[in-house]
Amino acid sequence: MASNTVKTRNVSEAEARAVAEASRQSEWTSPSFIRELFLGRFRLDLIHPFPLPEQERPEFTAFYSQLKDFLLREVDSVEIDETGEYPQHVLDGLRRMGAFGMKIPKEYGGLGFSQVEYARAMQLLGSVDGNLTALLSAHQSIGVPQPLKLFGSRELKDKYLPRCAVGEISAFALTEHDVGSDPARMSTTAQLTEDGDSYILNGVKLWCTNGTLAQLLVVMAMDPDLGKISAFVVEAEWEGVTIERRCRFMGLKALANAVIRFDNVRVPAANLIGKRGKGLKIALTTLNDGRLSIPNASVGMAKRCLEICRDWSRDRVQWGKPIGKHEAIAHKICDMATVTFAMESIANLATEMSNRGGYDIRLEAAAAKEWNTSRGWELIDDAMQIRSGRGYETESSLQARGEQPIGVERMMRDFRINRIFEGSNEIMHLFMAREAVDKHLQVAGDLINPRKSLGKKLSAFPRMAAFYAWWYPSLWLRWGRWPRYSEFGRFARHLRFVQRSCRKLARQVFHGMLIHQARLERKQLFLFRLVDIANELFAMATSVTRAQALVRSKHPDAAHAARLADLFCRNSRRKVKRLFRDLWRNDDASKYKLASGVLRGDQDWMMEGILPLEELLEIRAASQVLHQPGEAKKKEEPVPVG
Repeated sequence: MASNTVKTRNVSEAEARAVAEASRQSEWTSPSFIRELFLGRFRLDLIHPFPLPEQERPEFTAFYSQLKDFLLREVDSVEIDETGEYPQHVLDGLRRMGAFGMKIPKEYGGLGFSQVEYARAMQLLGSVDGNLTALLSAHQSIGVPQPLKLFGSRELKDKYLPRCAVGEISAFALTEHDVGSDPARMSTTAQLTEDGDSYILNGVKLWCTNGTLAQLLVVMAMDPDLGKISAFVVEAEWEGVTIERRCRFMGLKALANAVIRFDNVRVPAANLIGKRGKGLKIALTTLNDGRLSIPNASVGMAKRCLEICRDWSRDRVQWGKPIGKHEAIAHKICDMATVTFAMESIANLATEMSNRGGYDIRLEAAAAKEWNTSRGWELIDDAMQIRSGRGYETESSLQARGEQPIGVERMMRDFRINRIFEGSNEIMHLFMAREAVDKHLQVAGDLINPRKSLGKKLSAFPRMAAFYAWWYPSLWLRWGRWPRYSEFGRFARHLRFVQRSCRKLARQVFHGMLIHQARLERKQLFLFRLVDIANELFAMATSVTRAQALVRSKHPDAAHAARLADLFCRNSRRKVKRLFRDLWRNDDASKYKLASGVLRGDQDWMMEGILPLEELLEIRAASQVLHQPGEAKKKEEPVPVG
């Protein structure tokens, strides 16, 4: 078997940063609520009135009903988890109902659902099975359909979208062995032939979700003539495409994830997606809408956790009363309910913004992904704690003992990847932090850039004076107290808090630029706290405007929604205040210094009493034993697809 190790391109920090900068969207042609927050402007008009669900289209109602019935009657999540495979009858059933073409326009044979309709399907799937959620999300959100819809030529759309709609599964190939969120080091290449008719693709891609099932791939590769990345549609059956290995994980046991090798694969030039050298920008733009699948599926999981804990806390009796009547559990239940309401508010708003158009949702999509998966992980952990031993026990074991097979442990294993999928939450923080300082870099970037000449630095002063002379004082002078937002009644104080806090947030961003200057990019914890504040304010604002919309529409559950929003905001306000305090009073420098010592070996004395990892790995490698009791290690030979 060929080795999966390939030589990674060595690039400097400056080169890596340059590639990242070149790939980001630098223009803001449409409004963004969170970008305005970072600038100290609370644009309530961008989220109020909150868009409540409209009447469903009959074709979506029929599909949704069919999908619900299919998940209830045809999908055995325990079987999928234990066998580690998608049953063929499940794949065939999804194909028959058109689930692989939900977002593909009708003219190409798809169902033509809106982003809102697709989000509802993702929420439903997220409440049932993480494996199926990942299968359909990866296919439609980051696989072939989405980038072709946004950037593909008419010929590419005509050729491939009908195939995707009927269920030819697609995958996305970006990550490499030493390349995750640092694409400048990408070693996979696509060399244009002399006649300009084709590209010759070479390299190895890691963690390609759906890769072992896919007939079609979106592949990102470095164009050596340009030193930039391009995107291509590659057919898995072409000569030179090889499935090197199927990757297995802690959760999502059926995930068809592959290491894929490309050995002199001839890709027609017509299969280039968008413009040459724009592959990374295509990937990032695709993900703006694509990563909304995860926050919506997270809402489905959160609702399931709340349902499980509600039922268990009513039925389980300890010390003479249901455990839900004990304050420690009651508080967990309360927080689960309020956070679930906020998660759904964020997901619904970001999805509606994407659906309507006219918004730049790059920050809202990143915030929804980061916030919902972080809070979702906390919820599933609380569900595990409330269910206790029964939460830790598998569904099969529970059923064998005559108890209800409720799979909290499976849900926990399956959900954990969502904080890593489609850009880890740390990368979401860094991405949002870069946009938080974008305006200041435009205005004062030359002054703090050590590579700029004295002349460039001096020329920045007039521009800075023109901007900051009015912007900074306005962050102190605008009124943020009573009676502002009084039309929101009990919610007015929360909106006033958001308005005051966003001005304070903008001041802290500016102060960070002044104090840290060029070093700011290395102050990741400082930047992360700024982003956490913005995300928390976003969650508060969306929860309040959603609750207010339900009250005004006389929704039968408006009073319940109002209590959820109010209690969520109370908790969130305390968190925001703590984050502001920690910006300037923290142990960041001491922690970094100690961590550097750990890397040097200063704390190696603490490793006494355990087996040395290096020896353990050597012994395991020599024994060739699979990490499953009683089963010999199987050698997986590469599968040439073409």
